[in-house]
Amino acid sequence: MKLLCIRFSAIGDVAMTVPVVKALAMAHPDIHIIMVSRPFAKAFYEGLAPNVEFVGMNLKDSRYKGIGGLRHVYHDLRALKPDMVADLHDVLRTKYARLRFRMAGIPVSYIDKNRAARKEITRREDKILMQQATSFEKYKAVFSRLGLDFEIPKEAPLSPKEPPVGIPEKAVGIAPFAAHDGKIYPVDKMETVIRLLKRQHPDLSIYLFGGGPRDKAQFSTWQSMYDNVLYAGEFCRDMGDELAVMKRMKCMVTMDSGNMHLASLVGTPVVSIWGATHPFTGFMGWGQSKDDIVQAELPCRPCSIYGNKPCLRGDYACLNSIKPEEIVGKVGKYL
Repeated sequence: MKLLCIRFSAIGDVAMTVPVVKALAMAHPDIHIIMVSRPFAKAFYEGLAPNVEFVGMNLKDSRYKGIGGLRHVYHDLRALKPDMVADLHDVLRTKYARLRFRMAGIPVSYIDKNRAARKEITRREDKILMQQATSFEKYKAVFSRLGLDFEIPKEAPLSPKEPPVGIPEKAVGIAPFAAHDGKIYPVDKMETVIRLLKRQHPDLSIYLFGGGPRDKAQFSTWQSMYDNVLYAGEFCRDMGDELAVMKRMKCMVTMDSGNMHLASLVGTPVVSIWGATHPFTGFMGWGQSKDDIVQAELPCRPCSIYGNKPCLRGDYACLNSIKPEEIVGKVGKYL
């Protein structure tokens, strides 16, 4: 029996499939699970379980563009000869593919993103601020509708290799950036976090995680200001190395971002900073503690599921009102 699982999208969304798919694989060793995602996710699935296979699909390839690209996506998925299909994404590409699979008589189940509840929690007035189903619960429900029941163990799903370099005993990681401004703690305040941590713990090593030009430029500035502040990307060749380094951190400081989920996969505690978004929307990292959340209680929060909407107030008070000392205090308990 072959089960095809599909989830393209950003790194965090794909990372959240890992504990669910591993639990499914362990509970149903007779099922051959084929996980199809963007190539970067290979590091998540290599060696995850004996009955899990990863297939990377580079959607930037020109053959996947436009209306004709929808057909190419389906034909490439169909070539994997699945007996069942789990659509963990529910976007145009996967909607078209699952329609074709249904027409071919193949059972299909897909994620319910509960968009109505998302609108209720992010609307400007009369918000219904209550915990939504997590992505992990939504993924699990997709498989349950295919008749595949299982429980998800609480432990971290990945056991990464040894890091590419030696990591000091007392080290924390900081991933200060995210895809959208509504999820980025102000740079000057994050610099204060670093300064306070170094003042309180002179022997502390801080590893910076990120990869864009903006990230690297800021990291270079901080490295010039403080001893033992290192850019992890300088010695990480791939995502596997990055996961291995994160595993050795006492904790990670991240935004509501992909790095929060990467650290969660290897069981590293995360002090997570939330601005325009909110943990109630269901995107908190796997196994993370509510006590490690840093956020400001404002009536306008959350205003966005993904943090990609302009600030209605114009001042990002959700982020600017968070004091560096609060973040440092939560990190300190791990040191």
